[in-house]
Amino acid sequence: MQQNLVVLVDELDQEIGLMEKMEAHQKGILHRAFSVLVFNSQQELLLQRRAFGKYHSEGLWTNSCCSHPYPGETILDAGKRRLKEEMGIEVDLHKLFQFVYKAQVDNNLIENELDHVLIGYSDETPHLDLNEVSAFQWQKLEKIEEDIQLNPAAYTAWFQLIIKNYINQLKKVQAYESL
Repeated sequence: MQQNLVVLVDELDQEIGLMEKMEAHQKGILHRAFSVLVFNSQQELLLQRRAFGKYHSEGLWTNSCCSHPYPGETILDAGKRRLKEEMGIEVDLHKLFQFVYKAQVDNNLIENELDHVLIGYSDETPHLDLNEVSAFQWQKLEKIEEDIQLNPAAYTAWFQLIIKNYINQLKKVQAYESL
C-alpha cells in the first residue's frame, strides 16, 4: 500500500499528510518527489526515456531516474532504491538542491512537486526495467540544453526546468572530483 501513497508537503518540505498517488496528480496537490542525475567520468549525464505506458510523460526523455519516496523513507534511500529498480545500477547519492514546480502533464494530470535533486557518479552500464524505462543514453549537458531548446516536447516538464534553471550549478558538479 505504501507504494501507492505520496507524502504531501508544504513549500518548506514539512509533511502534512499522505494521499494516493493518482489522486494527488489528479488534484495537483503538492507532494515530495526526487530527481536523480548520474554523471559518468566523461562528464556525461545518464538520461532515460520513460517507458511507453507510464501514467504520464510516456516516451519522454528525462533525468537518470525520478519518483516519490515512500512514507517514512529518506530522499537518499528512495533515490538509491529507484535507481536500482529502474536502471539496475547502485550509486552513492548526494542532495544538490530542491525546487517546487507545477506543470500540467498528459492524461489530465498535474505535477505539483517539491523535487529534491540528487546527484551521483557511475560508469556502470544500466540494466533497464523495461516497464519503467524504454532506452538510455549518456549525453553532455550542453547537448541536452541545446536539444531541449529545439525539441522541448521530447522532454519531461521537470527535467526541462532543471536544465533551464540549474545548468550552471550542474556544470560545477558534473565531474567526479567535485564532491
